[in-house]
Amino acid sequence: MVELKAQGLSFASEEKREEIEGLAKDAQLEFRRGTIILSVLSGLRNGSFGYPLRDALAEHGVAIDEGTFYPLLHRLEKRGFLAGEWRKDEGYRRRFFMLTPKGRTYLELLIKEWRHTNDLLEALL
Repeated sequence: MVELKAQGLSFASEEKREEIEGLAKDAQLEFRRGTIILSVLSGLRNGSFGYPLRDALAEHGVAIDEGTFYPLLHRLEKRGFLAGEWRKDEGYRRRFFMLTPKGRTYLELLIKEWRHTNDLLEALL
């Protein structure tokens, strides 16, 4: 979350501080909603089991709730962006996900769109 102290914001009251912190959290969630697919597809460039991918994303600041993450993987698979296969891992059958050619193309398009949007926003900010 945005570190408000580091941003140099001052507050007239505790109530105002809590209001601003709530707005910052809302802003972060809204922004993340638009980047989760990009993050997941980027994390699958070399393929991965779901759990290690979720952990790796969290380590990079993109924590995704299980109730969002696994249904997203299945939606991306249904859309043809991912291929999943059952593999043995540590004695258990687990789903291994890989980008399909369509998924790689979609990721490239998302990256181009991200960069374009970033350039536009940088000019505004």
